[in-house]
Amino acid sequence: MTDRASLTLATYNMRKAVGLDRRRDPERILAVLEEVGADIIALQEADKRTGGRASAVPHELWEGHGHWLPVPLGVRNRRALDRLPTVGARVDEWLKVDTRNIGWHGNAILVRPDVGVLDVAALDLPTLEPRGAVLVELLVRDRPIRVVGLHLDLSGLWRRRQLKAIHEAVAARQHKMPTVLMGDTNEWRATAACLRDLEPDYRIVAPGPSFHARRPMAVLDRLFVDHALTVEASGVHVSELAQIASDHLPVWARIGW
Repeated sequence: MTDRASLTLATYNMRKAVGLDRRRDPERILAVLEEVGADIIALQEADKRTGGRASAVPHELWEGHGHWLPVPLGVRNRRALDRLPTVGARVDEWLKVDTRNIGWHGNAILVRPDVGVLDVAALDLPTLEPRGAVLVELLVRDRPIRVVGLHLDLSGLWRRRQLKAIHEAVAARQHKMPTVLMGDTNEWRATAACLRDLEPDYRIVAPGPSFHARRPMAVLDRLFVDHALTVEASGVHVSELAQIASDHLPVWARIGW
């Protein structure tokens, strides 16, 4: 591993595939992701909000698309019916629905098919409402990298506690490797305490205003890049399609490691 390589990361709050025209359009989300063209993508609001919290983009679309695959996290949001003996295992079959999720509290990670998955973890975060983060350890072109996808609370106090919990979870991992945290921080202030807490270990990458998609004013979507990595470029993806597919625009960064 003597030669440095580049990798494009992106994060996108896809709003459960419901666009600003109030239509749920999974194929439109896939089209926006194609425009961005990242190697690794952190999604927020990737699953529906109710019931079994099924993937907002049907699994057959992910599988047939071929560009990315959701990293299996081994977790599932359970419904009351799932707890019934003998019945629970066949609820989807009887109701003729697919409630398989791809995320944890809506957070999911997509990777190119040639990216190897070394380990995964679904993190519970301190909060008044259910929140979580997803951690994946990947092998990209024979190089390890850790990615954490997050969607932080609306409360500043809880945002700070959640980032602290994520930071501690990363520090406790058995293997050390370059790490990137990324997602919807719900933080409007560039000088917020929750962001400053990470500065000793991470470079904060705020590519620009990504919310609201039609008239971007707020820098909510950020990446936190390990100092072992270099940031070669970053930006907000603006296109006619992206400005209607969700209330957030995707943001991206190209890193070297």
